[in-house]
Amino acid sequence: MAEAAALPTTEAVLGRSLWADAKARLFRNRAAVASMVVLAAIAIACLFGPLLTTHAYDRVHQDYVRTPPSLFAYPQPDQIRPAAERVAARMRARAEAIAVEGDALRLTLTAQRPIDERLLAFFDRSDLFGPARVIERAEEGRRLAVEVPVERRYFLFGTDANGRDLLTRTLIAGRVSLAIGFLATAVSITIGVVYGAVSGYLGGRVDLLMMRLVDILYALPFIFFVIMLVVFFGRNFVLMFIAVGAVEWLDMARIVRGQTLSIKRQEYVQAAEALGVTTSGILRRHIIPNTLGPVIVYMTLLVPKVILLESFLSFLGLGVQEPMTSWGVLISDGAKNIQGAAYMLIFPSLFLVATLFALNFIGDGLRDALDPKDR
Repeated sequence: MAEAAALPTTEAVLGRSLWADAKARLFRNRAAVASMVVLAAIAIACLFGPLLTTHAYDRVHQDYVRTPPSLFAYPQPDQIRPAAERVAARMRARAEAIAVEGDALRLTLTAQRPIDERLLAFFDRSDLFGPARVIERAEEGRRLAVEVPVERRYFLFGTDANGRDLLTRTLIAGRVSLAIGFLATAVSITIGVVYGAVSGYLGGRVDLLMMRLVDILYALPFIFFVIMLVVFFGRNFVLMFIAVGAVEWLDMARIVRGQTLSIKRQEYVQAAEALGVTTSGILRRHIIPNTLGPVIVYMTLLVPKVILLESFLSFLGLGVQEPMTSWGVLISDGAKNIQGAAYMLIFPSLFLVATLFALNFIGDGLRDALDPKDR
């Protein structure tokens, strides 16, 4: 009894599931982890960034057309005097003694006739100034001393050809491109997984008919399909979502069908059939869950493909409609203004390239983590 009591007790060893092992392998991949951080940062910036830029994505600043990017606030000192003289000319007056004191502009307006003070609203209509205030009147209203607040604005990415803040539009475009990418991918994966699993599991004539339908859809030119949708329904966000998602599921259907043909011969599927489990139950519990590895990897590769496709369609003018925008629309506008304003092409392209690289690195990391032959 004493010898039996002296035997060491063995504690139960907790096992680790295949998903936990894949997660650990994924987080050991530095490129994939860094890509997830970059992608999360871009998504957060696109989601909350427009709330912090103080500019509306469709606000037109007529005095800041094609303004170069700068870390300093506009207007710059050399812009204030010409702008004040232009406003004075619209009032049919002459600007004299122009002086800038902090965020306030002081000047004297002179004219041959009494100046109508209601015309001071021209200062407020300018993007550089706020409401003007008369400090002193002289010569029966032909001479006015005026104080005007200077409106400071930041354009970190510059402005486009219409005077809209490019930073805000780039972030709003990121919302649209990422939303189309993820939503269209979700639709295509849902359709493709269900369609491919049903086709592969049922087999026979049903599989033959379903795959021939996929071949017919493959033969249809995608651009022609999108043009027809644009002609009948017009350009909008939902159209892009439908057009892209309704075509990209074809590849997923073939991938899942091939996986299903292999899985349905496994012993646990045959055992489920012998126990009388329904076809929908086998598909839901055994077939589809065991195809999720390749599906997840393909999803990370499909998102950048969809984003590129949407950008290509927007570049051709078939994408989202103004004033809404996407990265493809901004890149198209930047390409038109590359000689005089190269920054209009650079900033949206950097966001698009960073997103595509991040998604591809995440896909490579998931492929290595879920590969059963590389454990």
